Amino acid sequence: MIDFDCLLCHNAKCTIECGDIEPHRILRDLYFSNDEVARNSLPENIPCLNCDGRCEKACPVHVKIKDIVSSLKEIKKEDISLDYDRLRTDFCGIPLENPFLLSSSVVSSTYEMCARAFNEGWAGAAFKTICLMDIIESSPRFSAIKGDNHRIIGFKNIEQLSENSIEENLKTFKRLKKDFPNKFLLVSIMGRNDEEWAYLTDILNDSGADALELNFSCPNMTEENTGSDIGQIPELVERYTRVVKKHSKLPFIAKLTPNVTHIEESADAAIRGGANGVAAINTIKSLIEVDINRDGKLFFSSIGGYSGRAIKPIALRFIAELGKDPNLKDHHISAMGGIENWIDAMEFIALGANTVQITTAVMQYGYRIINELKDGITHYLIKNNVASINDIRGDALPGVVDVEKLDRSYIIYPKFNREKCVGCGRCEVSCMDGGHQAITIVDGHPILNADRCVGCHLCVLVCPRDAITSSEKHVPKKKRNIQL
Repeated sequence: MIDFDCLLCHNAKCTIECGDIEPHRILRDLYFSNDEVARNSLPENIPCLNCDGRCEKACPVHVKIKDIVSSLKEIKKEDISLDYDRLRTDFCGIPLENPFLLSSSVVSSTYEMCARAFNEGWAGAAFKTICLMDIIESSPRFSAIKGDNHRIIGFKNIEQLSENSIEENLKTFKRLKKDFPNKFLLVSIMGRNDEEWAYLTDILNDSGADALELNFSCPNMTEENTGSDIGQIPELVERYTRVVKKHSKLPFIAKLTPNVTHIEESADAAIRGGANGVAAINTIKSLIEVDINRDGKLFFSSIGGYSGRAIKPIALRFIAELGKDPNLKDHHISAMGGIENWIDAMEFIALGANTVQITTAVMQYGYRIINELKDGITHYLIKNNVASINDIRGDALPGVVDVEKLDRSYIIYPKFNREKCVGCGRCEVSCMDGGHQAITIVDGHPILNADRCVGCHLCVLVCPRDAITSSEKHVPKKKRNIQL
């Protein structure tokens, strides 16, 4: 991915000023790791090479758009026509135009929001959880950990369920299904007891909903024995799933909490109860803020949910465990947790997910990210001669092994690119203080001591110029003996 400071503007002035290409789409493709898609969208002779730079003058932060777009000439242009039919899949037998759904949250809480998302190209939405409780939200209720370019790395929230009445939501479902008959409507529900789960299921059978999602996972509930309180107890998951099974005319899945040690225990309980599949993961319990001010004014914080790119490795772990669970064979898995670009989505699908759900990225970038998601995966499928996204589901599962089964017979040493290296010494500092003292700077460049290097790749990760990569596998001449 090319580094730049583009703000991803709405109604971008760069494109308004440019009469030849759409710079904002090119920059968005690059931002979301669609470099080849960006190149293929340009003519053979990139017009930016000789233009007067009107786009740069219009840019509020003066991004060097000409240089960025011109750099794409290094990528070979391919004659690829994006065929979105390859993205077709299904949800428990219900056809979907692509695997991308809005997850149950604020991004799918009104008719207008879902309608905008459907018009952008989302296949469907999990509507924000409906319930029989009085929902009163706190203000403010969001916080975040940010990285470069104001990019949200971790998102924190204490958002709860739908504040709309049952009657309002039922009208919304019928209207959505009438106006968007080919879009998929997954309605999330949460009850406090058998009677509430049964009632909610009954009223949704003929509401326009295509399927139900049972919310056993929200960590932000103010009432006991709801949300993640249920999801942490497999017996309760099975009990309420059985209630829904008894009353539902629709397929349904159980949304599981990650705030457990073994998520497959709750998943198996849901399948025993009659669920058609599972969804995971919801947000991870975390503390929203810590008040260290000493001005006498106390800022109150709370336990809430943590989401965004920071939780993706955790979500991938849980989806891999669900993908390997024999009790989930032929059952639907809907995955979420840190998905921001097409590569993220592909990783979840390769671990066994049928569909992917997204919230935090939409909150940050808007529904428009569906374009980059669809383009990226479709381009990947075409380049790899894969006819359907369903053909790659679970492909990566055989490569997920227990740590004791890893091959430890070789070392992959780091490789230094002298042209990119600027001699900052970050690799030396990290290796000396956090690694194995295998790197020293000589005449402004890193030198590797292979006798000390264990191939941990800390240096690769900390290099700010991407000047360190991996070399080939090497079998060490001697193995270290540990004296006990």
